[in-house]
Amino acid sequence: MRIVTRLIAMNRAHQLGRQFREIERHVRSLPKRNRARLGTMALREIGQASRCEFPHLYGTPPEERYLPWGQGTDIGFARARSDNPEVAMRGVSLWLAAAYHETKDTPHANLQPQHRELMRLLRELKEAHREDPVQNWMQATAAA
Repeated sequence: MRIVTRLIAMNRAHQLGRQFREIERHVRSLPKRNRARLGTMALREIGQASRCEFPHLYGTPPEERYLPWGQGTDIGFARARSDNPEVAMRGVSLWLAAAYHETKDTPHANLQPQHRELMRLLRELKEAHREDPVQNWMQATAAA
């Protein structure tokens, strides 16, 4: 049974790695302003997922709860490929949230590198959010 579990985890790591490369290309192609907005959306999605009963299954339809992995990454990945920029950004944020919770405390060594890469991308989005000039302007006027 351990061999089957390892094979499933290895296959999942390969799938997440392939999806991550495309998601990362999409994020890097965004203008700085949209990258900051995506960071806000992703952090909000991660927070919503953490309040769920099973955060790693965030975005998965309730009738499909008994799969080995959630479908949030697949749904988010499909939306990220949309021609509509708003749908694509929401898809990327869903993918980031589902992948974060799926790889967060994984016991499988194959998925740990994906989590580190994901954390690096989320850190970059967080920094882009902090550097957003509109955000700084709004905070300055609120203090006045």
